[in-house]
Amino acid sequence: MSQTIREESGKTVVELGGEIDLDRAPHVRRILLDCVARGRDLLVDLSQVSYIDSSGIASLVEALQSAGKGGTAFGLVAVSPQALRVFELARLDQVFTIHPDIDTALKAAG
Repeated sequence: MSQTIREESGKTVVELGGEIDLDRAPHVRRILLDCVARGRDLLVDLSQVSYIDSSGIASLVEALQSAGKGGTAFGLVAVSPQALRVFELARLDQVFTIHPDIDTALKAAG
């Protein structure tokens, strides 16, 4: 699994890649919750995620809930087809704000 964290247009952007499974989900959870704690809107780029299981989804849901409690926006960006299928099966595509690309996400959050 890979991750990159950067600030762009006043938002925190986390790019995740590879597999997000039971072994890697706790690390993803820590990254996302640390970013949410900074108090900036958070965008999570999933374009390079090749696999995500329920533990990975749970980490994203927890970060979404934490952002909501803190009054910050949380969005997913460029969700890979493999990951999107999981979101659709669980109907979480109705829960998360999903942007097609980073430019659209930055404009929407702006």
